[in-house]
Amino acid sequence: MALRRRPPADPMTRGLISAARSSALTRRSLFGTAALGGAAAALSACAPPPPPSGGVSSLVLPEDLSDTDKVVRWANWTAYLDYDEETKKYPTLERFMAETGIRAEYTEDIEDNDAYFNKIAPQLRAGQDIGRDIFTFTDWMANRIIRDQLCQPLELITMPNAPNLLPALQNVSFDPGRNFSLTWQTGFAGIGYDKSKVSKEIKTIDDLWTDELKGKIVVLSEFRDTVGLIMQSQGVDITSDFGKAQFEAAVAEIEKRMDEGYIRRIKGNSYLEDLKSGNAIAGIVWSGDLFILRAETENENWEFVIPESGGTIWSDNMMVPITSQHRRNAQTIMNFYYDPEVAAEVAAWVNYVCPVVGAQEVLAKTDPDLAESPFIFPSEAFIADNNIQGFRALSPEEDQEYSAIWQKVMGN
Repeated sequence: MALRRRPPADPMTRGLISAARSSALTRRSLFGTAALGGAAAALSACAPPPPPSGGVSSLVLPEDLSDTDKVVRWANWTAYLDYDEETKKYPTLERFMAETGIRAEYTEDIEDNDAYFNKIAPQLRAGQDIGRDIFTFTDWMANRIIRDQLCQPLELITMPNAPNLLPALQNVSFDPGRNFSLTWQTGFAGIGYDKSKVSKEIKTIDDLWTDELKGKIVVLSEFRDTVGLIMQSQGVDITSDFGKAQFEAAVAEIEKRMDEGYIRRIKGNSYLEDLKSGNAIAGIVWSGDLFILRAETENENWEFVIPESGGTIWSDNMMVPITSQHRRNAQTIMNFYYDPEVAAEVAAWVNYVCPVVGAQEVLAKTDPDLAESPFIFPSEAFIADNNIQGFRALSPEEDQEYSAIWQKVMGN
């Protein structure tokens, strides 16, 4: 199947970038625009298998203090909420506090899934408060947390905006009926690079391995993205029942490129600092982060590309830790962010795939061009034509084995 490659930014796109910088709503830049349909059913392609049945009734929940202790503490990833550089505040979060009287403590605690989970899991299992009432994990880790009964059920009846979740995401296999989680954002992994620092366009994974990029490439510590993209470039369908040999072949390619000096670092969300500082000028990256980088550095040369061999797709999910004593406050803020008006404001800033029905229509009224971005509102055709795949669900045994292989690559 021939893949459609997105062209370089054109004058219209550059105009949108300028408009974004001066707009309270569209804080983030675009890389391109395209005609879209509704939400792609492929958004749920990377969902893990159903967790073991244990049921909500088997959970022992802490006393909820939300009525008297008006606070909610939220752990999230870096650059994942609308932010005002001048006030150093999050506009939608400020509005939430003003409207509800609940104090929101928002922290960018999460560098990658494994690192954060390994930090908090011992406390959760011991029944100790981790100081957070919401944490935000990718599907495969959300599956583990639900399976291990480390999060609380949601009282969906008290969350009138929850049904605004995209239909494709409403009944994922790791959380049927969404009893324990709501999607925060969805996104893609692909190639990012500063096109002013290279002599030709980068279209494929192999295009990264050039002398001018030697020692200036960063890749993600999330192996489902980094290894997944390499596997796709080696002809593997990552949604299929591939085996250890194919996984190891991709890992061997990464090790080779590290030994040869092309890859500078394997990093979590902090890889952005290498790109901002100029220590790295290309890498395997997440889509929304490159939009952020382009706006924050005022460098229109940062480009995001779905490789010709394909890209990966994932979702991050909000959940309430099993030890939280502010579950209803957490549900209140989740419900707030599922208001299409609020979701549109966040989407305009983070430029990840918005999971909220109605947000596209809201955004179309204020910024019709941004509302057509396939990186925020992708069509099924965009997903299919660019071979964007979800890394297939791993069995617990595979997860443990592949994670161990990857940890060795990262030097752990």
